[in-house]
Amino acid sequence: MRVLSTRLGKIRGLDNGGVFSFLGLRYGAPPTGSQRFLAPIKSSSWRDVLDGTHFPNRSMQNESDLSLRPFVPGNVSEDCLFLNITTSALTGKLRPVMVWVHGGGFIGGSANEYDTQVLSEQGDMVIVSLNFRVGTLGFLDLSSHGDAYQGSACNGIRDIILALQWVRDNIDEYGGDPQNITLAGQSSGATKVLALLGAPDAEGLFHKAIANSATCAYYPAQDQSEKIAEKLNINCADVLPALLSMSAQEIVDLELRYRITVDGTVVTRPTFEAIQDRGNRGIPLLTGSNLNEGTLYTRGLDNGQDHYSEFNISLASEMLCGQSPDNYLAALKETYPHASPGRFHELVWNDMFRRTVLEAAELSTAAGPGGWLYRFDLPANLPRFKNYGASHASEMAFTFNTIAKPSSHALTFHDPHDPMVRQIAEQWASRIIQFCKSGQPNAEALEHWPRYSRASRDCLLIDERLKIISDPDLTHRQLWSR
Repeated sequence: MRVLSTRLGKIRGLDNGGVFSFLGLRYGAPPTGSQRFLAPIKSSSWRDVLDGTHFPNRSMQNESDLSLRPFVPGNVSEDCLFLNITTSALTGKLRPVMVWVHGGGFIGGSANEYDTQVLSEQGDMVIVSLNFRVGTLGFLDLSSHGDAYQGSACNGIRDIILALQWVRDNIDEYGGDPQNITLAGQSSGATKVLALLGAPDAEGLFHKAIANSATCAYYPAQDQSEKIAEKLNINCADVLPALLSMSAQEIVDLELRYRITVDGTVVTRPTFEAIQDRGNRGIPLLTGSNLNEGTLYTRGLDNGQDHYSEFNISLASEMLCGQSPDNYLAALKETYPHASPGRFHELVWNDMFRRTVLEAAELSTAAGPGGWLYRFDLPANLPRFKNYGASHASEMAFTFNTIAKPSSHALTFHDPHDPMVRQIAEQWASRIIQFCKSGQPNAEALEHWPRYSRASRDCLLIDERLKIISDPDLTHRQLWSR
């Protein structure tokens, strides 16, 4: 145990023999009661010694049938504006900071799923992981119900901005450098990272970005009052009073779907436009995706599901930022005429993530700050995941190098006792660390990884070894432009 005195109060943390962990620091007041659906409010100081030895509440959610994790610590609660800190040291020089934004399809997930200890110790850095509102409580557009609810479609984004402000103001007391912050995330968390590039209130709060398997924020906010009124069998005018009177679980059970939107209040520009507009004022970006993203959703099975055809259209439209996907889907079928329904669905998932990260990296390089592109190809080698290949989220154990900690509660698709897997995890984590430190992923001991550009299209391929290859996406790039 370690008690730390800070400007906000004393906190008791965990001494893990190499790193210190401080769990469950409140950065925002409870967004409950009359504060439901409103912008978050900064938390205050505390009097007694705060117990920072247990994982905090995570956002209200139902457990996903896609979740492969046997256990996630922390209770689900509407009161969820907490963060966790892991630091390699509390004294001496200030260290680079990574702020982690979890995924979960915009309706689930939590910071508590991640084990940040190995990366913190390996990189001599501070890692902050965030819990924030998701689903209806985080992304329901209620702007038509009054000025107080302007920006409600991006409340989850506003939570992250508030957390970044907390980090800016307080992370030095945990050994972190507030002038060297990397914002990073995976899946819907990566989409939020990219969306924050188009959020004026986030400017200056982070200095580099990492986006693993992201999609693009481009869609305008959509009022779902009619849909909710139909579900509740009430008039649209009664939707807000009804939502304010419902329990948090009842709201989650509405089972509405969400994406990050350009609402005009919090997020004011689409991602790609924001990268271009910022130009040299922008920030370096490290981004990429996995070879077999879609197997997380198909479980690697060939057979089709009733919803695949309709979902393929939706995913392809998302990939093309709202444009018609008809030509792309036809071209994909021509290119893979013998693909099973399951395999075809996987291909669409793969392309949705791949096109976004490729475009974001290319634009970041063209704008000036630089974009680095990777592809994770190393197939899962645990028997449970034998059909998954390099699935969505399978790179996370390498990003945080929890491969080096077989006892970790974090999800892994790969055998942590395999020497090759351990070596690749060590090498990939070293790239992440170098980027967080310096804003570029190269060091003397590492093969040079060029920026991704339209001219060269150099990409880091992560497989049984790390290597630079040119334009691995040529075939699919041609499909996207059909």
